[in-house]
Amino acid sequence: MTYLMVLGGLVLLFLGGEGLVRGSVSVARKLNISELVIGLTLVGFGTSVPELVTSLRAINSGAVGIAVGNVIGSNIANILLVLGVAAVIHPIVTNPRALMRDTGVMILVTVLLCFMIWFDLFSRGAGIALTVCLIGYIIFSLVADQKQPDEVAHMHAEEGETVEANYGIGIGILIAIAGLASVVYGAKLLVDGSVSIARDFGISETVIGLTIVAIGTSLPELATSAIAAFRGKADVALGNIIGSNIFNILGILGVTALVHPFSVRQPVSGDVAAGAMVQGETVSLISVGDISALILSVALMVLFAITARRIGRWEGGILLLGYALYMGLTFNLIPVPALISHG
Repeated sequence: MTYLMVLGGLVLLFLGGEGLVRGSVSVARKLNISELVIGLTLVGFGTSVPELVTSLRAINSGAVGIAVGNVIGSNIANILLVLGVAAVIHPIVTNPRALMRDTGVMILVTVLLCFMIWFDLFSRGAGIALTVCLIGYIIFSLVADQKQPDEVAHMHAEEGETVEANYGIGIGILIAIAGLASVVYGAKLLVDGSVSIARDFGISETVIGLTIVAIGTSLPELATSAIAAFRGKADVALGNIIGSNIFNILGILGVTALVHPFSVRQPVSGDVAAGAMVQGETVSLISVGDISALILSVALMVLFAITARRIGRWEGGILLLGYALYMGLTFNLIPVPALISHG
């Protein structure tokens, strides 16, 4: 039954995320909103809604490891798994100038996330600051792209164009509402089922969040990127991944901390990565290995994107191999020093 809950949750998150994006994009088009605005806001935010709802549900259930692991795991999966699949399907021709602004922002917010994890800074004030930064980034991007259309604006407009949705306003609203309802219920099933699996098998909730939950909530990005790659617009997949990673850190963790402040440091127990030797000490739910995997994935993406101005199939294969390696390390299938074990 537990496995059916998780499977059902994953299916509802995927279908709900797709419905929410398609419905809202359709309504936006009927209201004559430009593809640039659609690509920058609805597509980027819409594909991150499953992560947002899942993290909020996990926090409300006391499963902090799932909430934070979901964001970090999704960002890792977006680069190593989603981008890897897209590149294997169709080599990605990159434009360093078009990627410079958004990639720079992604690097900065990734560093900020690592800093916040290290010093455990997930107060309501931090949530407000992250949310304000996200709003500021969106406003700045919209103003800059509309004032001086260039490669960046073209890339964001193409992100919107990849979504095929041309319903009437009424139908679009109904599809969006149904999609949101599916995401909410799917998140409940996924979190409840994941917590049960973690307890039954003695697996850390953080590990479940970094893997099963993260992959499930990244399915909308995977579907969008794969479709774009099949259509020969794999560069759009890269832009979508960068935008999604920015939304995940600033939006999901920002809103989650704003609604329910939390701590990534927990007392030593069977659910937490071992490391403290004295009873009563606390350890971080996020290991050095997880932070390292996040940083290395971003570094690989940037390196591949700026060298030869393309991400070839063999580089996509390296990204997929990297994700398989990360999964092996996360589930302790590959021996590692105790310093980076997940316990």
